[in-house]
Amino acid sequence: MVGDWVVTDGATWAEPLERTTLLSRQSSDRTSDEQALAANIDTVLVVEPMTSSFSARRIERMLTLAWASGAEPLVVLTKADIGDPSRVEEAHSSAGATPVIALSSPTGENLNLLRERLGFGRTFVMLGISGAGKSSLVNAIAGRELLETGEVRRDDKGRHTTTHRELVSLGEFGCLIDAPGIRGVGMVSDPTGLDQTFGDISALARECRFSDCSHETEPGCAVMDAVINGHRDPDRLASYQRLKREIAHQSSRKTSRDRTADKADTRGRQKAKRTAMRAKGR
Repeated sequence: MVGDWVVTDGATWAEPLERTTLLSRQSSDRTSDEQALAANIDTVLVVEPMTSSFSARRIERMLTLAWASGAEPLVVLTKADIGDPSRVEEAHSSAGATPVIALSSPTGENLNLLRERLGFGRTFVMLGISGAGKSSLVNAIAGRELLETGEVRRDDKGRHTTTHRELVSLGEFGCLIDAPGIRGVGMVSDPTGLDQTFGDISALARECRFSDCSHETEPGCAVMDAVINGHRDPDRLASYQRLKREIAHQSSRKTSRDRTADKADTRGRQKAKRTAMRAKGR
């Protein structure tokens, strides 16, 4: 996996060192498998353009995956020179306690704020759609052309310029794991990222009358009260509930798959044991 570290004497490789973090998403196929994107990352940059492609709900989805990885997330809003300034406030509402930096790669606006959070010996990965300006941002950070950049179509969607994942050294700014733009942000079975991304809702949920409150129709629901009183965005609550269902569904599928694999493994061992006993009997 890109990001894994091994010890070598120049001739042979040892086993990979134990991973500290792992960024994954649900596979884009119909299985319940989870696709690992990058290992041993210190920071996940959730990159979102401030143009018409902006999506507050996508930021929440990507942040949930980022927090579940064990790394530190940071929301980076690109194209501040041509985008809508109101996107900054929207991003803050979606990011909760996660820092948000709005910048421009062509002009260098606020680029220093991002550089301060990177550094030698650290590894970061960018998570975002094609056309978000990830490659341009890397080149701006490095101060030279490291990655090929692509044109953005008239519908504001980008063309894929990165087709595989690789580790790129940025010298004093650390290492970047360059990855293709993601089309889908499927949730993994780990629920820890949800409470981090939606810390405001999780805090309110602890005040609900029932511990298993679904925040829909139950009496004494502190979350619904906050929405009704205008203290919480109903779209944010809907996003939280949707992601919670996806994570629960993925967890159920993964548990079922693991049980099937365990049964197959047990049957295999029993069959091997019977074969060995028969051979010994002869």
